[in-house]
Amino acid sequence: MVIGILRIDLYMDGNRSLKDKRQTLKGLIQRVKSRYSNISISEVGSNDLWQKATIGISFVGNDARFVNSVMDQVTGFIESNGAVQMGGREFEIIHY
Repeated sequence: MVIGILRIDLYMDGNRSLKDKRQTLKGLIQRVKSRYSNISISEVGSNDLWQKATIGISFVGNDARFVNSVMDQVTGFIESNGAVQMGGREFEIIHY
């Protein structure tokens, strides 16, 4: 079993409140989930900041190349979204 774990910092310049941030982030997470149904994604940090969010994404498979490929696709999909700017990114593959 191979587990891919990805943590991404996102920046949202147009937000004026936590409510704006939640709305933007919720829409992004729903779009990612609908496109990649086998991943898990959630906000995992920077919860009290208006213009920054940290999301965690995980994917389980049986081949490291496939897991890496899916995570690259998810990252590209998030980058192509115009609502957020991608900051730091940490990616790890665990063989279990």
